[in-house]
Amino acid sequence: QVQLVESGGGLVQPGQSLRLSCAASGFTFSSYAISWHRQVPGQARERVAAITASGSITNYADSVKGRFTISRDNGKRTVDLQMNNLKPEDTAMYFCYVPLGDSWGQGIQVTVSS
Repeated sequence: QVQLVESGGGLVQPGQSLRLSCAASGFTFSSYAISWHRQVPGQARERVAAITASGSITNYADSVKGRFTISRDNGKRTVDLQMNNLKPEDTAMYFCYVPLGDSWGQGIQVTVSS
């Protein structure tokens, strides 16, 4: 059974950083691309970053380019999202996703506010 568990969210002030982590189990982790998405209530879910199975290729939404970095450790079965220079508009619920079985984590809240 595919399981994705996010951690590391919280409340920070604008300009500060957070690091989210997604711990995966129940599938061959090193065979799948993983992505991070976010959602604000009443709005569509937005993909913010993705990384290929090997970790060699990443891509980012324009809104986070240069501020967010996605990385993975296939030995630890984790995908991290380093978020720097956070802005109030980054406030959202963040989810990790693997296309196997269209599987989502439960999400974790990130709030950026002074």
